[in-house]
Amino acid sequence: MTADQGGGSNNAELEPSESLKTFGAVLKSLRELAGLTQEEFAKRLGYSVAYIAKIEQGKRFPPTDLPGRTEEALGALASKVLTDAAKTLTRRTGLASWFQQWVGIEEEAVTLYAYECRVIPGLLQPEGYIRAVFDQQIPPLSQEQFERQVAARLERQRILDERPNTGFSFLIEEAVLRRGLGGVEVTRDVVRNLLEQGSRRNVEILLMPLQQVEHCGVDGQMYLAERDSHEWVGYIEGHDCSTLLTQPKLVSPMLQRYGKMRSQALSHLATVDVLRDMQGAP
Repeated sequence: MTADQGGGSNNAELEPSESLKTFGAVLKSLRELAGLTQEEFAKRLGYSVAYIAKIEQGKRFPPTDLPGRTEEALGALASKVLTDAAKTLTRRTGLASWFQQWVGIEEEAVTLYAYECRVIPGLLQPEGYIRAVFDQQIPPLSQEQFERQVAARLERQRILDERPNTGFSFLIEEAVLRRGLGGVEVTRDVVRNLLEQGSRRNVEILLMPLQQVEHCGVDGQMYLAERDSHEWVGYIEGHDCSTLLTQPKLVSPMLQRYGKMRSQALSHLATVDVLRDMQGAP
């Protein structure tokens, strides 16, 4: 399963790999040798203090441009050391490393788009729905793994509170809601949460209707993030695999498709009407 469906990616945040811990330790040592606090270092690089702390702890995959950004603050030699160290991280394969990198991008994004045709996006899943999703994991999770996954997803959702200046846009297939995963009460909680989160001035939630003759989302779910450098990154998932897309020639068509789908989806007011109807449904 995938990151928002219940795959093993969230374990990566709570169980950092040795290579990530080593990179974080090296970064911390170089920062301290330069006589910088985390606050001072984060400010110079243009990242949040919490983000730098998690990289140093080995809990976040460092962004690809981090080594280059450190040169002014730490010096050319330190930047080269980090560049070489980062190469060992990019060679890692598997869902966990890709998802760690995406979560880091997600936390620092100035704009975030998500199109989901399988489940409610992870940032919008209330706890009951999260548990219903992880109940479907095959092979089954142990209870310890289950609780770690739930805690990690809930913790990830804090960016909706911490990033009031980030523009969030979520396109969700109405069919995902109509499926009723987890039962009636869970679905009502999902609908309630969508109405609540959608009332934020920086959050857009649009439903794609059940019947839609013109639909540009036939290639499946996708996520897009705009970094503070105004570069766009794409992210897609499949069965136990995921891919981060940084090449403009690959990301540009995703942006075009997302823009087209926004025009094909229900309007904000129409989406609210559908959600309110579902909220009152027996």
